Amino acid sequence: MQLFIEALKRKQCILDLEASDIRSIIQKVVDRIGAQGTIPTERLEDITAALIAREESMSTAIGHSVAIPHAYLDGLADPVFVFVRLAKAANLGAPDGIPTRFLFFLLGPPDAASQHLDALANIARVASDHEFRFDAGKAKNEQDLLDALGRFTARTSPPTRPEAVEDDALAYSGRLFGGVAADLRRRLPHYLSDYRDGLHTKCAGSILFLFFACLAPAITFGGVMAAQTGGHIGAVEMLVASAICGVIYAIFAGQPLIILGGTGPLLVFTAVLYRLCNDLSIPFLPTYAWVGIWSAVMIVILAATDASCLMRYFTRFTDEIFAALISIIFIVEAIKSLIQIFRNLDVDQHHDTALLSLLLALGTYQIAMGLSRMRRSRFLLPSIREFLADFGPTIALAGMTLVAFWLHEVHLDILSAPDEFGTTSGRPWMVSLFDAPMWVRFAALGPAVFVTVLVYLDQNITARLINSRDHKLRKGATYHLDLIVVGVLMGACSLFGLPWLVAATVRSLNHLRSLATIEEATDISGSQRERLLHVRETRITGLAIHILIGLSLLLLSILKTIPMATLYGLFLFMGVVSMSGNQFLERLRLWFMDSALYPTTHYIRNVPFWTIHKYTFLQLMCLVALWVVKASSWAIMFPIFIAVLAPVRILANRFFEPKHLAAMDAEEEPEEEETHWT
Repeated sequence: MQLFIEALKRKQCILDLEASDIRSIIQKVVDRIGAQGTIPTERLEDITAALIAREESMSTAIGHSVAIPHAYLDGLADPVFVFVRLAKAANLGAPDGIPTRFLFFLLGPPDAASQHLDALANIARVASDHEFRFDAGKAKNEQDLLDALGRFTARTSPPTRPEAVEDDALAYSGRLFGGVAADLRRRLPHYLSDYRDGLHTKCAGSILFLFFACLAPAITFGGVMAAQTGGHIGAVEMLVASAICGVIYAIFAGQPLIILGGTGPLLVFTAVLYRLCNDLSIPFLPTYAWVGIWSAVMIVILAATDASCLMRYFTRFTDEIFAALISIIFIVEAIKSLIQIFRNLDVDQHHDTALLSLLLALGTYQIAMGLSRMRRSRFLLPSIREFLADFGPTIALAGMTLVAFWLHEVHLDILSAPDEFGTTSGRPWMVSLFDAPMWVRFAALGPAVFVTVLVYLDQNITARLINSRDHKLRKGATYHLDLIVVGVLMGACSLFGLPWLVAATVRSLNHLRSLATIEEATDISGSQRERLLHVRETRITGLAIHILIGLSLLLLSILKTIPMATLYGLFLFMGVVSMSGNQFLERLRLWFMDSALYPTTHYIRNVPFWTIHKYTFLQLMCLVALWVVKASSWAIMFPIFIAVLAPVRILANRFFEPKHLAAMDAEEEPEEEETHWT
């Protein structure tokens, strides 16, 4: 490590070298160090020949886009180290198939073989770190590289003292609003960078994709809610709530990657509450407002008393089940909507409407998926591949909308939006709280408990998924602060008869993924997968997405030209993409695979196959139970069943060995999984 630092201080660093093969790379590097006087001129040819001979015998590309050309030479008094970053990655025969961009040249005397090997090992360790490679790819000079190396050392060095409790985002402070204060201390130093980091083309792609990805469910949920609440809460109210709450959350919340939105369980609860009000002959909106206000108060109390620390008992076991459920809901709802089009055909439309709708949905999905894989393509320039991958969903939606416009003779269902701005039923925006009978104002506390549990779990589980260590976020989690912001917004929405919003899992995961820098990786078994290197943690995208949703209220006539089928395809894409990295779903596939061909992941290497299958079956049963409850008349109890997942995981300790559970329920993939090429 010290060798690397000294080389950077001596400016032995070449950034954005123009070369496409190992011979030209070696020649240009040797010429550069010769010009600097680092090595005697008479030895340059010998060095070039030694390095080329080493590459001809075996490539020094070790994977992770890294190569370590090295050689032993007589006459060298001290080791020589040079860091090189290519302007364009070159295929140097790495075992993982990833083109090489970073080269660490190391030359040394033969009698210093042990020091030479130690240096190679240290270089390999640095090179295998995803965050260092991301930083190295963006570095503008040697100082940037030194800073990146310093951050790597800080991340990987063993702590000299026990980690402070305040450093844990889920630690119990024991003080009123102690967790909120700790969240503010953790996040405020990054507040300005949250805006600076959004000045990137990747964020533009994220904004356009998530605008439609958030607009479609907002209008869809709003339309369904209008039908189930007698028009008291509809699409306009959902759009207004999404825009205002989204902007406020993006500014004041700690984790801006979370997207607020309407969710199925809250929709079901609102519909049940409306029916209950009708049965009891009491006004719906005042009752709804009192339930929301009580819930908001309880949520603020939970945030003030550090109740989010209970999420420490929710592990990957629970996160995977919840994420799988939400992803499957998106996929199933998209498929059900397409099937409904076929069922609603009449004689005049024949099958043209259904067929074109199916083609538009599948076309949107396939184009979005295909373009998202462009990062792994061998065609076009890297910058173009990155652009197409980032803007893939937007391109797919626009392309299929143009196809629908071209085939305008066929009748299609379009995005259901109101003709003008105003409440769905024409009611005043402000809800009259005192129209509810006195007993209702206090009885509302009962259903408010269920809403509180649901919002608490939905918000915090989604936050756990977003803040997963696998996502390599740097700026810190803020569970308590985010919960108190959601509680305040919920109380405000209740006063205006707006729908309650909470962290939307699939939209939040797609928001994170759209801001991620991803590289192709090859695991030990040779299987290809994507690996997340870095995520731009920014408030710009959340702000822009929800400002656009607000502006959409002024462009309702344009939005009504978008076919619903293209949005169903977008739903399908979001559901499938959000499944990526879910180990529970990956383990389900093992049931249908030849055991001799199982991927050699960390849990397969350390846990017996039968134990893996039992653990997966337990998760599957929990998922089925949640689905049955969600679809039954007991849907109001859905939050309780989510909470029960934590005790189920604790009880699993009686039936599985601790070391097996530790492998399958690990917070993140072990380091051994990531550094096998080194």
